[in-house]
This record gives sequence, structure tokens and C-alpha cells, in this order.
Amino acid sequence: MIFRSALLRELATSAAAIFLVLLGISITTQLVRLLGQAASGAITSQGVIALLGFTLVGYLPILLSVTLFIAVLMTLTRSYRDSEMVVWFSCGQGLERWVRPVLVFALPLVMTIALLSLLLSPWAVEKAEQFRRQMDSRDDVAQVIPGAFHESRRADRVYLVEEVEGKTNLVANVFVSSTQHGKLGVMVAQNGFQETAANGDRFLVLSNGRRYEGEPGSPEYKIFEFERYAMRIEVSEMVERAPTTKTMSTLDLLRDRTPRNLGELSWRIGLPASALILCLLAIPLSFVNPRAGRSINIMLAILVYMIYSNMLSVMQASITQSRVDVVTGMWGVHAVMFLLLITMFYHRLSVISLRRLFR
Repeated sequence: MIFRSALLRELATSAAAIFLVLLGISITTQLVRLLGQAASGAITSQGVIALLGFTLVGYLPILLSVTLFIAVLMTLTRSYRDSEMVVWFSCGQGLERWVRPVLVFALPLVMTIALLSLLLSPWAVEKAEQFRRQMDSRDDVAQVIPGAFHESRRADRVYLVEEVEGKTNLVANVFVSSTQHGKLGVMVAQNGFQETAANGDRFLVLSNGRRYEGEPGSPEYKIFEFERYAMRIEVSEMVERAPTTKTMSTLDLLRDRTPRNLGELSWRIGLPASALILCLLAIPLSFVNPRAGRSINIMLAILVYMIYSNMLSVMQASITQSRVDVVTGMWGVHAVMFLLLITMFYHRLSVISLRRLFR
């Protein structure tokens, strides 16, 4: 009882610390990428937090899987280094006795990974894609960033706004370059604002400005001064796109069993299955031989994880391209890793039994 409670407590503490570190790294990297997109006008500043949340939900299955593997590995490795394993082995606690408490700790996390992978992650990816389409459908004026040039979708206008006055739609020091009927027109105005007509059309209204109009390459230009100049804003509709395999629900993947959908399904099922096998593999991988160095097991564990993860990706691509059948592609890698798990356990138990025999 003391053995199990102590192990579960240390596993929970290690997992919480590792998950917070991995989550912090993920938030930082994604936030930098999204802020760069917001600075270029691809997304709004208000959309950064929403997209960050959707992206993290999609990454949570992988983060939890890595957390589970590292937590079990580091906890048992520390026990070997501090000679606690020798004490437990002397008390009759064999290596197989670690399986049950590790499973008690891992099963709730594996079920959470399965829930995220099969249900929540596709929903988050779909919402993120929908949110991006909504931002892409904004009109040209809404995408203008103060202090930066912005070209319209039709490439016939270029906008520059020096500053935006607070939370209102008033802008100051406006520059607009447009091409109409082969003539180049440049307008500068002290301020401007957006206005909606009775029929729903939207206009960019410039006030107290000048318009320079002429043909490129010709010295003859016309200069107009105006108190009010209205430009119609072209509103683009949100384009509906066909759902991708990453945005489709698991039930839809099961209903439409195309090779591409089955490849995505194998990846979603493979995440919780691999998390369970990896946490058990961490038990024999945690053995530390002082004569061979303390970092050998860590390097071996990283190698095993990389091979496992890459093979899942390879099998997903093979199923998508119809190179392997579904059963082999979906369960073949897990079967091989399970055999490796049994082999490593057998080897470690044999070594422990021999040591006890010669004592």
C-alpha cells in the first residue's frame, strides 16, 4: 500500500510539472506565430486568443502522451539512481509489480487522450478553419493596419492609414492609391470613416483631402480638392470549403471509409493506443546501469519514442495511398511495439532473477 501510494504521488507530481513545461513551450511558440500573422494583417488581434485556444486543444493529445511517457520514465529512473529500486526488490516487489500502479495512473490520461483525439481535436480544428475563413472574408478596409500598406484583393487599390482614433471607426491621415480606366489616382485626406448606406452598401468616406489623377509616365496630372469623397467597399462573402480529413468527425470517417479517411482514423486511434504502450515501455526503459552511464536509458527512450511516432505517421500515409491494408496499417506498429514491450520485460525480469540467484 505504501509502495503504490508513494509511486502514484510521485507520478502525479512529475506529470503535472512536465505538462506545464510542455504547455508553456507550446503556448509560446504558437503565440509568436499567431502574433506574426496578426502583425501582417492575416488575422485580427482579437482572433489571436481564439486561434491559440483551438490550436492547443488540437495539440493536447500529443502533449498528454509525451507527458505520460516522460513522467513514468523519469520517476522510475530516479528510483534506480537513488537505489530505491534495490530496496523495493529486496522487499519482494518485482518489476512486474510496477505495472498495476502505472496503469492506475495512466488509464485516466489515456481515456482523456482518446476523448481529445476522437472528439475534441477534430472539432477544434474545424472551428479554427471556420474562424480563419471568417477573417479572410473581411473587407479590405477592415484588414488595414495603421502604419502599413495594404493591397486590396483585386489589386486595384492600396491603403495606408497613419493612425486609428481609439475604438471608433475614425482614421487619420489616409492615403489611397487606385487604378481606374487606365488612370492612376492618388488620394490623401486628413481623416476618414466608414459609412453604411440605406441599401446596405458600405463606403469609405474621406474628408478634407486631395486627389491626384493622371496616366503613369505622363507629366499631365489633374488635382482635385474635396471636402467629402466616398469610395464603395467591396464586401467578400465567406467561401465554403469542403471539409478535410482533419476537420471531419470520427463518425463521418467511419461512415465514409475512403483510404484518406481511414488513414486519419488510424492516427486518431493510434494516439491513445501508443500512449498506453509507451507508458508501459517506460518501466523497463527506466533501468539505469551506473557502469554504462546515467543518460543511456534516456537516449534509448527518446529513440524508441521517435521510431514509434514516425512509424505511425508512415503507416498513416501508407493507408492513405492504399499501400497497405487497413488492419496492418492500423495495428501493425502497435503489435510490434507490444512485442518489444514483452521482450524487454522478459529480459529485465531474467536479469533480476539471475542476480537474486547468485546472491
